[in-house]
Amino acid sequence: MVKWVTYALIEAEELGITQANVDDLKQNSEDPTIKRFLGVEGDLGEGLGLSNDFAYRVIKQVGNYGEVYDRNLGDNSQFKLERGLNDLWKNGGLLYSPPFR
Repeated sequence: MVKWVTYALIEAEELGITQANVDDLKQNSEDPTIKRFLGVEGDLGEGLGLSNDFAYRVIKQVGNYGEVYDRNLGDNSQFKLERGLNDLWKNGGLLYSPPFR
């Protein structure tokens, strides 16, 4: 379960879903990937033993992976650490989430 919650935080960052926009995207997005990921459609969480909107609920509480990192280790923390390899794969880091299907 912890692994899939972490993957959800990474996937949310990759999809551009933040703590600030998650409610709007859940209600208004036409993108089937986002709708499935946030639990509007399908049964994503069921196969993991979680609620279908588990990703929405986590993002609503803590934000995506980048937001969590910035708040605790990055620009918005006392440490001010660069993301480096702790960034998304598409930004030169090592973080990648398996597809949510």
